[in-house]
Formats: sequence, structure tokens, C-alpha cells
Amino acid sequence: MQSAIQFSSGEFVPLEMHKVRVVQKLNLLPVEERLRAVETAGFNTFLLENKDVFLDMLTDSGTNAMSDQQIASMAVADDAYAGSASYTRLYEAIVEIFGTEYFLPVHQGRAAEHIISQVFVNANDVVPMNFHFTTTKAHIELAGGRIAELYTDEALRIKSEFPFKGNIDIAKLEALIAARGRDNVPYVRLEAGTNLIGGQPFSIANMRDVRRVCDKHGILLVLDVSLLAENVYFVKTREAEFFGADIRTIIRIMCDLADIIYFSGRKISCTRGGGIATRNRELYLKMRDLVPLFEGFLTYGGMSVREIEAMAVGLRETLDMDMISQSPLFIKYLVDRLDAAGVPVITPAGGLGAHLDARGFLPHVPQLEYPAGALGAALYIISGIRGMERGTISMDRDADGNDVPSEVELLRLALPRRVFTLSQVKYVEDRVNWLYQHRDLVGGLEFTDEPKVLRFFVGRLRPRSDWTRKLVARFRQDFPAGR
Repeated sequence: MQSAIQFSSGEFVPLEMHKVRVVQKLNLLPVEERLRAVETAGFNTFLLENKDVFLDMLTDSGTNAMSDQQIASMAVADDAYAGSASYTRLYEAIVEIFGTEYFLPVHQGRAAEHIISQVFVNANDVVPMNFHFTTTKAHIELAGGRIAELYTDEALRIKSEFPFKGNIDIAKLEALIAARGRDNVPYVRLEAGTNLIGGQPFSIANMRDVRRVCDKHGILLVLDVSLLAENVYFVKTREAEFFGADIRTIIRIMCDLADIIYFSGRKISCTRGGGIATRNRELYLKMRDLVPLFEGFLTYGGMSVREIEAMAVGLRETLDMDMISQSPLFIKYLVDRLDAAGVPVITPAGGLGAHLDARGFLPHVPQLEYPAGALGAALYIISGIRGMERGTISMDRDADGNDVPSEVELLRLALPRRVFTLSQVKYVEDRVNWLYQHRDLVGGLEFTDEPKVLRFFVGRLRPRSDWTRKLVARFRQDFPAGR
């Protein structure tokens, strides 16, 4: 395993174990044009046009770089509507890596969540989990259920050395089942690499404990493996039992502990698409009929056969430690540098991206003025970097129309696999540091157009004062070229 290279200065620096063969031109607009762009986008980074973005750190979903082997595999795709040889190759990869006998392809991860929720969740059910994801929560609630986040005390601590902040609190799990009754708990959901609290992993020891509770009460265990590669990396580097284990063994141990696994191919395999897998035929049959109804035939599930071919290769590439370590190492490098400079950032570094603590960054902005959203807009204005708000904007209002404050207010700066160079990461570090030194210039936001569900995708906001103009003016003083 190549983790980092020691330079002659003594510094350890992450080393890219790949070379760049195809490039895409980037554009760094002057600061005034960036302000106009974010105004047009309603101060929602989702609504920015990519031509106006310099470094796109919104997400790793569908933005990871595919390998040469993945691109080459697309040329041999079998276009058959039913019984495609491309599906057979994907199925063989699923069996090899996950050890599951049954597989249902779907067009992306949230389609898998929809099917699982529709089949297993009934009115008044509660689904315990280590932490929710936005679309997961929405699908469970659409089916009439609700979620219960049973995270440990360490999970929401911004600065921490605890290696597995994605663990489920076992005592809370037992208490919930006792209070609700096992008949009202259709399954327990574990998310490998809890997205909304900083890409934090869970340990296999914790997963074994969850499995024992599920077995005791006859409850299913559902595992979201979208960020499995990162969780496996952290198990191998942080959990003593697995220091010498190979990636394949760790993956199989985790998947063998689950009754159902599902994934977004945009994350785990660097391709579009998704899937549901299980070893249990009865569970498979319960879900099977919804795939032709909502997704497509059972051998393509709404994906193109080219994506299916690339997914099969991408899943096998998750067994390569050089590949799965690249993003966590870059994230750690950025997190450690920002933390050393005093910038409030989630520690220890997790997967998916670096997560800025917006409440610590902007303590003067009230939570109901959306500090994480304001921080995302401010960072884009002064750098061209597009991050993603993961705070109160990403929540929905309650039945009375009141905002539901998020447990954490984070700005996620995703580092997709094999996309950014170290110099670009250092640019991020520099501009975040500059913004932190001038954080008093940043103010809050308010909605002007607010959808009722998943408002963070297309909602529009505006500043509650003229703080953006002051920020641009101060930036121009320090960077006369406007970039």
C-alpha cells in the first residue's frame, strides 16, 4: 500500500498513483462575474452552471474519474434489451466482490432506496440508522415511516480523534426496539461512510454488534455500500484486527453481515447506475417485481449497457488499495492543513470530502439564516470553488412550517477520485484560509423560492444584507487581478 511519500523536507505528501491522459479545461472567472453567477443561481451552488465553476467540489456522485479499463470496456457492451451479456459480466462481479447470489440493477442509488422502502416500510414504522441521507429519509417518509438516528456521543463532535464516528449506539438501538416493538422496525440501516456528518466510517466490530441485535430480534440489516471503499480503507487503517487484511476480505466480511446491500454506482464504481443485492431469495422476490415497473427489465434496470460494463470493471477496481486510498489521503492532507491553521473542520478526516464546520466558521450567523449555505456561497464568490451545503437547508420544514435545524452545519468540499491535483488542493486550502480570516464579512441567507421536499436541490435564496458586495470589495484589495 502506498499511503504517502516522505519528501526530503520530512513532510509526508499524498502521491497520485495514476497519470492523467485526458484533460478538461477549467475556467476561473473574475470575482465580479462569480458574484453575478451565484446571484443568478439563487445562492444555491446546485444551480450554478458548470462553465462558471473552477473546482467542482459539490459531490463525488457521478464525478469520479473513470479508468482507462472502464472506458475500454464500454466498447464491448451488448445492447440486448433482455439477457444482455453485459449484465452477466456485472452479475459475476457482484457475486465475486459482495458474495451475494441475487442482484437487481437500478438506475441510481435513490432508486434502490425507493424499492427497499416501498417493499419493507409500512405506516408508523421506524428505521434505525447511524445517520440519515437526504433521499433515504425522504423515501422512508414517503412510505409512511420515519427514521431514528442512533449515533454515538462522538459522532457530532467537530474536533475528535475517535476513528469510527459512524458507529451505531447499541444501547440506543436496544432501547428503540424495546420501546417500538420489533414488528414496527422493518430493518436497521447502516451507511458505510456517513455522508452528512463528514463521511465518517463505522467499524466492523460495531457492525457485528448491530448484527447480533438484529438476530436477537429477527430484524433485517440493510447496508448502504455507496461509500464502501472509503469505509473499508478506514477499517484497514484504523481497526487493529484488520491492519493486515486484504481489501477483498474486509468487503466480504461486511457484506456477509448484511441481509440486503444497495449502492449508488456514481460513488462506489465511478459510473452511473446502482443496484440491490442479497443472498436471500425470499427478499429478492419481494423486491424483484418493482424493478420492471419503475426501472426497466431485470438485466438493465434503467442503466445503459455501457454503464453496466464500466460498473463491472469499477467494482473490481475497489479491490485496489491505491485506487481507494487516493481520495481519503487527499482529504486528510487538506483537513490537516486547515486544522493546523485554526479553520473549523471535521476531524478526524473522513471519506468523500473535507467538511467545514459552518457554525464554528461563522458563529455570528444564526442557524436559521443558513450558515452552511452562506459559507458555500461566500467560498464560491472568492474562489470559484463549488461546495455543497450539508446543514439546515438540507433539512425540510416540520408539519407546522418551521425550520428543523440540522444537528451540524457543514460545507462539504468533495474530492472525487483521481480528479484533482495536489496544487488544486493547495489552492482550496489558501482560499478557505483567506475566507476564514475575513469571516466577519459573511452574512446570512433567506429563501425566495422554497420547494417542500428536498429544497436544497432547487431552492433559491438571497442575502439578508449587502454582505456579498463588501466581500467582493475586500477580495479585490488583496487580489487586484480579481482571481
